Amino acid sequence: MTADDILDGLELAVIEYDPAAAAHWAQQAVAQQIDPITALAALTEAIREVGEGFGCGELFLPDLIAAAEAMAAATAILEAEVAQRGLHRQGLGVVVIGTVFGDIHDIGKNMVATLLSAAGFTVHDLGINVRAEAFVAAVTTYNAQVLALSALLTTTAPEQKKVIDLLTAANLRQQVKVIVGGGGITADFAAAIGADGFDATAPGAVKLTKTLLAL
Repeated sequence: MTADDILDGLELAVIEYDPAAAAHWAQQAVAQQIDPITALAALTEAIREVGEGFGCGELFLPDLIAAAEAMAAATAILEAEVAQRGLHRQGLGVVVIGTVFGDIHDIGKNMVATLLSAAGFTVHDLGINVRAEAFVAAVTTYNAQVLALSALLTTTAPEQKKVIDLLTAANLRQQVKVIVGGGGITADFAAAIGADGFDATAPGAVKLTKTLLAL
């Protein structure tokens, strides 16, 4: 089995939405001492293809979710190998992401986090039901350039404004771009609460992030 076989296997596992196969090929990459950063790049290419298919209407939301799950299965193994070897993965920037307080939905948030990571960003996912104060603390801790706030419910959408207001009160608002999304969010709402941007799709959120950082 060659390195190319393993890298091809990683890509195919993502394109075929197969988390078990993705984990298998990631383990093979580690066992064969393939550069984990090279293996992660193969995953990035695969998820990019899926994202493009979704963006042009050839693929649908369940496809994107399944591909993201497959990629996540392999990424966990390869990122651990990167850390084990003490390697440094060149990143485009640092993003903190999470679902706001009172909201436990994470499918959309997870897709955005996966695609941002695939695109080359360092992503710190705070999870679900995150208090505004925790978002603000994470921006400082990780020196984030972008804060991504998700809210599926219209009842939890006001928490996004609370986070932005706390950033302003802490004199942090000017150092971080805030993007918002979720089923209950619109472009008008994003503008009204002072967010820097909004997109309804995960691939769109990645493009928006790059635009805001002039990448």
